[in-house]
Amino acid sequence: MKEPEVAEIPQVQNEVIAPIVPEIPKPVLTNLNPTGTKVSALSLASIKAKKELEAQQQTFQKHREELPSEVFNETDMLLQWNKFAQKMTDSGKRLLATYMQMNDPTLDGTTITLELPNQSTKEEFLSGCHELMGYLRGKLHNHDISIEVIVNETVENKYAFTPQEKFERLKQINPTIELLRKTFDLDV
Repeated sequence: MKEPEVAEIPQVQNEVIAPIVPEIPKPVLTNLNPTGTKVSALSLASIKAKKELEAQQQTFQKHREELPSEVFNETDMLLQWNKFAQKMTDSGKRLLATYMQMNDPTLDGTTITLELPNQSTKEEFLSGCHELMGYLRGKLHNHDISIEVIVNETVENKYAFTPQEKFERLKQINPTIELLRKTFDLDV
């Protein structure tokens, strides 16, 4: 018997080998039982399927101790906060970006505190902040981050509509504007 010939593969000096990443099967939620027939959402088979799905998801989740928890400061947090707000503006989610930019958040340990003007704003912000949490946890390498929203209804911005109100507002910001008005004998 002849031995099979082995072909030699030429070696390339600067070859980059991509790491092999094992594919993690994603849990599939179906409304079919093992026999292939549909299952009612209120049946025992459905409850069993949900329990199996939860068990399958728990096997893929990392334990809390394995998640990173690097130290970060308020400057790093504000930088990532503003980058995410800009990302939301660019993608068309301006409402969340507006809520994020109403006030600068403060940092206390790993708790980010944001002050918003009313309860409805708070509820809308919290309904859309899951993506923000994931972004901040990933960029700051700390999965202990939490966001606390405080409602402060007493702080309201008074908007200036008339020319007199606008002038008064500018005078609060810079009192020397009154000197400018008198020097050039300007009307308000």
